[in-house]
Amino acid sequence: MTELEAEPSSAAELFGDRIDIARQFTTALADHGEERGLIGPLELPRLWTRHVLNSAIAAPLFHGAVADVGSGAGLPGLVLAIARPDVHITLVEPMERRVAWLTEQKSALGLDNVEVLRARAEEVDRPQGFDVVTARAVSALRTLLPWTAPLVRSGGELVLLKGKNAANEIDAAQKQIKKYRLSDVRVEVLGEGVLPDTEVTRVIRAFVRS
Repeated sequence: MTELEAEPSSAAELFGDRIDIARQFTTALADHGEERGLIGPLELPRLWTRHVLNSAIAAPLFHGAVADVGSGAGLPGLVLAIARPDVHITLVEPMERRVAWLTEQKSALGLDNVEVLRARAEEVDRPQGFDVVTARAVSALRTLLPWTAPLVRSGGELVLLKGKNAANEIDAAQKQIKKYRLSDVRVEVLGEGVLPDTEVTRVIRAFVRS
């Protein structure tokens, strides 16, 4: 049986006094994630570094009202809510079994700053918009922008967690970037010197104008 990755020393640094809640979530995901179709069978040996800390390292970028589109297992949404209790996070997820998981974890972890919304992104009705909208491992940027950019208030920001091809995704999404009036579109690399070199977090950040 594959064992859960030992907790890296950087976990306590990133979560501070919220580390016990992060441990509880990670253990729950390790125990039930595969059987519930939330993570693959090979993820336990890298669950902390590739998934939990990969999400947590971006926590300082968020503020105000945040939406996590396609939240799935709660990556990054639940992790961000643990690390940033001062931020209100709406988890947008259309699949019933994943919504059930997110709702259970919100309750079990005592996350009063979380709202779970069963919906596709295009069904979300928030006229005031969100301050920041995020997504992780959902789709290529050119496909993701029509789902995420309309949810951002004018002057708000996209913070999208991406892989090694983030810069190429920006190049391939120029039409959508123009259509949704994005500015200051760039890739930032987070976690160098904190996370293993193979697991640093790349985010695409951009401001959205109405």
